[in-house]
Amino acid sequence: MCGIAGLFDLTGLRPVDPARLARMNAAMVHRGPDGDGTFFAPGIGLGHRRLAIIDLHTGHQPMADAQERLQIVYNGEIYNYRMLRQQLEAKGHPFLTRSDTEAILQGYHAWGADVLKHLNGMFGIALWDSQAQTLMLARDRMGEKPLYYSMTPDGWLLFASEITAVLRGLADEPALRPDAVADYFAYAYVPDPKTIYQGIHKLEPGHKLLLTHGIDPAAVRPEPYWRLSAAAGPALGAEAAQEELAERLATVVRDRMVSDVPLGAFLSGGVDSSGIVALMAGASNTPVRTCSMGFPDPKYDETEYAQMVAERYGTDHYREVVELEAVDLVERLALAYGEPFADPSALPTYRVSKLARSRVTVALSGDGGDEAFAGYRRYPFHMREEAVKARLPAGLRRLVFGPLARAYPRAAWAPRPVRAKATFEALSRDRAAGYFRAITVLPAEMRARLLSGDLKATLRDYDPVSVIRRHAADADSDDALRVAQYVDMKTWLAGRMLVKVDRAAMANSLEVRPPLLDPDLVQWAIGLPDRLKVNGFEGKWLLKRTLEPMLPRELLYRTKQGFSMPLAGWLRGGLEPRIESLVAGQGRLATSGLFDMGYVGRLATDHRAGRADNSQVLWALIMFEAFLAKPWTQQDADLSEAA
Repeated sequence: MCGIAGLFDLTGLRPVDPARLARMNAAMVHRGPDGDGTFFAPGIGLGHRRLAIIDLHTGHQPMADAQERLQIVYNGEIYNYRMLRQQLEAKGHPFLTRSDTEAILQGYHAWGADVLKHLNGMFGIALWDSQAQTLMLARDRMGEKPLYYSMTPDGWLLFASEITAVLRGLADEPALRPDAVADYFAYAYVPDPKTIYQGIHKLEPGHKLLLTHGIDPAAVRPEPYWRLSAAAGPALGAEAAQEELAERLATVVRDRMVSDVPLGAFLSGGVDSSGIVALMAGASNTPVRTCSMGFPDPKYDETEYAQMVAERYGTDHYREVVELEAVDLVERLALAYGEPFADPSALPTYRVSKLARSRVTVALSGDGGDEAFAGYRRYPFHMREEAVKARLPAGLRRLVFGPLARAYPRAAWAPRPVRAKATFEALSRDRAAGYFRAITVLPAEMRARLLSGDLKATLRDYDPVSVIRRHAADADSDDALRVAQYVDMKTWLAGRMLVKVDRAAMANSLEVRPPLLDPDLVQWAIGLPDRLKVNGFEGKWLLKRTLEPMLPRELLYRTKQGFSMPLAGWLRGGLEPRIESLVAGQGRLATSGLFDMGYVGRLATDHRAGRADNSQVLWALIMFEAFLAKPWTQQDADLSEAA
């Protein structure tokens, strides 16, 4: 697990400014505190920060092949590198190290850019081929590891594992991207491939960029090397599927336990992390090191279930309770994420990562289980809404359910089954818009009131639902559940869940590996029959049934809780001064010209008085204000001391 950075001259062979690359590399010390390295050639510079995990002595980067034709910097882990090494050595490709990095180099010799199709792992890669004068940038299939890039007016392409490193390499900070601001207040993050800045992009999961000197910048376009399919898989009965899943789970967990440094696991007390720990215990000769995060409020605390699993498997377990003072991490979160990011569970994720790093360097997590095996509560509601829509013409639905939605009082605080307004709105809209309504953190009418008139004029007819529409149109299926899963993989998972974990963990120099995001497992799981994923209103049916021999039923079949925090109460307590600062009209939020500050004040007043739970939008505003402070521009902006 590391950080990479680089510059590439699109126009020719100009020399790279070493100080420029050094600034970019220095912005990611926290991603690689164990060392750094650079490579320079005419028109190209590569930088690397190393967190040593495998082959501690000879795995340094940038790494060259024996002929010094190739140079690579990469961030991540290749889980099948030993198998690849055997295949490549049989083909006559010599290896000089024990590292997984060299498997990429020798694989490129054998297969060229198609080496990406052979890699099972998480990665951001920059590989320079001096013979072909080609730079290949690539990101793993699921988007576990990040990769940002930007093209400057004078013909340089900059890339890095974090957006703040790209910013360090630019002469001037770019302007904000208006549609990305709208996206942020719809999703609580900026979906790929956009960033909050004009001209800085995220390389999307499963994509590569191939660059040569002299290429027309207009021709620099990412292309996919792998596509997730939403099509139905082989027809499987419950027993056969259960047997196959058990085998697959054991394999993906075992593959991710390879490490030359201490390894452990997050243990939240939920189904996914508990299952991972159970499987790790079965594959380990020593107690698994586990850690969990709790809250004083039992409504949000799952640590009793984590303790239940820890005792059952005799893990070396550590627990920490997040007190109210943890809200002081707002500025540190803004620095870690580099652009607005409003998932409130980033705060406990940061804290549990810091706790884990005090014991281990690598931690396995349960991320991806809800997307792959349909665990979100919104899925069964979406399936039923789509079933109703299939029986009624669109015009009739708009005519009947549209007025009902407008007339019904809003009750965002209530459980989904009694929130008729949300259901009526979903029924009155097409599939993409209906699903967008289920996942947005701020409904369209509230966004329209929050954003300033000037910003709305700039946006014109732009609607954040277009993000969902694009991915839904790409899905090769008409099945409501599989399309929703596909959309979530491309948006919610890649842009929110994995970003949350990567930045929070790497801010603490911790590598996190999610076995449930093995691409082959994900592809198999999404293709399962709906009845094996959702049974009534019970999600993850097959996964839970498969884990029954390993975990207590009261853990497997309790109401889903998620890794959340008591945000609404904190905003009426320890975070209230931040809200008061926002609405006072003197801060960066007010002077940005992006918001109707009168409406911001009403949101704060209603929340304080208990008339509404506006915690999500208020937290989004707090994090946007912290982003506008640009903490990465401060002289000592560095997360490395967090480890």
